[in-house]
Amino acid sequence: MTDHVQTRRDGAVRWLIFNKPEKHNALSLDMSAAALEVIETFAAADDERVLVVTGAGGKAFVSGADISEFEKRRSDSAKADEYARATTRMFFALRDVEKPTVAMIRGICFGGGVALATCCDLRIAANDGVFCVPAARLGIGYSADFVKLLADLVGPAVAKEFLYTARRYPAEEARAIGLVNRVVASAELEGFVKDYAEGIAGNAPLTQRAAKIVISELLKETPDAERSARAVAACADSEDFRNARRAFMEKRKPIFNGR
Repeated sequence: MTDHVQTRRDGAVRWLIFNKPEKHNALSLDMSAAALEVIETFAAADDERVLVVTGAGGKAFVSGADISEFEKRRSDSAKADEYARATTRMFFALRDVEKPTVAMIRGICFGGGVALATCCDLRIAANDGVFCVPAARLGIGYSADFVKLLADLVGPAVAKEFLYTARRYPAEEARAIGLVNRVVASAELEGFVKDYAEGIAGNAPLTQRAAKIVISELLKETPDAERSARAVAACADSEDFRNARRAFMEKRKPIFNGR
């Protein structure tokens, strides 16, 4: 585990923190590998319900890939393909984990930072957040997978604007176009996200899993209806559902165990 990736746990909430503030948390290959470990550990932990992804230092979420690695590791198409395979494992593990994920965004969220945020289920930004995909200024082509993540959130026309213009979107505009769920005053952001994540963690995990699976399948060109149906059926057959019914009748708050 590199020092440039940190993790902590608050109850049922796991935090993944990119920690290279001197480079605005630009992602290196080592950081991607370390983050993948955190995500896989979170995915396997029955008592961890929500993952919050953020950046250290107060000035950036993630500013994109660490361009200092490009000359050595991304200098032609073959190397770029190898580099992409190494980094996208982490992004897609985050996208595909069957638990809620939240991006807590302060300051700069550029390039790969936007891709990382779109891999999360929800995005909460400070009012000083700034979003940009500067690929057109670097001669970089964005893969179909990453373009789809962006287009699914903001629509194809706005995704084209992001990629054609490379312009910067302030947090409130990012919220207005659907990239961000909420915008919060910077001083209140961490407390808000902590309470927000804890609230999610207290709800039924099988219901959340089913919602994530169903929505992700609906966004596919060929949805797997059986996968969605199995996830929904697991809720109906669960101990959690039985306990919640009893709690409702007894006028008490249910406790969910994910079973």
